[in-house]
Amino acid sequence: MPAAGTLYVVSTPIGNLEDITLRALRVLKEVDVVAAEDTRRTRTLLTHFGISSRLVSYYDAVESRRAPALVARLQSGESVALVSDAGTPALSDPGHRLVTAAAEAGLGIVPIPGASALTTVLAVAGLPSERFVFEGFLPARRAGRERRLGELRAEARTLVFFEAPHRLAKTLEAMVAVFGDRPAVLGRELTKRYEEIRRTTLSDLRETVASMPVRGEVTLVVGGAEPTAHGGEGDVEDLDAAIKAALAQAQREGRSLRDVVDALAAGRPGRRREIYRRALVLAGK
Repeated sequence: MPAAGTLYVVSTPIGNLEDITLRALRVLKEVDVVAAEDTRRTRTLLTHFGISSRLVSYYDAVESRRAPALVARLQSGESVALVSDAGTPALSDPGHRLVTAAAEAGLGIVPIPGASALTTVLAVAGLPSERFVFEGFLPARRAGRERRLGELRAEARTLVFFEAPHRLAKTLEAMVAVFGDRPAVLGRELTKRYEEIRRTTLSDLRETVASMPVRGEVTLVVGGAEPTAHGGEGDVEDLDAAIKAALAQAQREGRSLRDVVDALAAGRPGRRREIYRRALVLAGK
């Protein structure tokens, strides 16, 4: 039986229901209450496995006020299982406020590990994963997205992103503009019937998505920056490629040369003047 006053952070399948663990099923069946990001989706999961545990909603908009109520239930001796729509709670999903509040209250917190889109796609990406950076979702607005990508440009570790399908094309455009071309892997509908894993480059993904928008859950893995000597020939070629891609995107979006320079300079400290000069040349100014 679950321990009284204990919060269980339970991973659930990201697609294929067979990926749930026996331990997760037992905990979900035996706890007093299941706090779910979407009670309808979680009810479908529980019904599939013959589980009738009580559900309460716990999503982004209510997290700040639901966390204290759940902590109170834990303090009264109840056991609570926290689940998200799919995968592991608190990884780009609601959960960290409840975990923090439970920890501050001195309550027991037990992880019930299982599926995660992050580890699923890394395992088959074919890119170095001894060290990696998980960025979750990039900012939805263009300026914030480009600024964050600029900050990541020199990161040598493999980068992992979640992205909404309707923003994927713009994200890939920005990545090519800021990063230049790099190895990239697109994981779509992981573990589901129409699972797709495309190992290619950022520029190829950009063209593919522009001509045929994707549907479903998306996880994107991007190769880290290649080490280059500052000012070397390879570095100049890489910079020129990034500027050309950014200029082409800016022309399509009606943005200025200054916008291009701002975006590229964000990830290249001390090189704004160089970027501006190269951009003028490449733009034919």
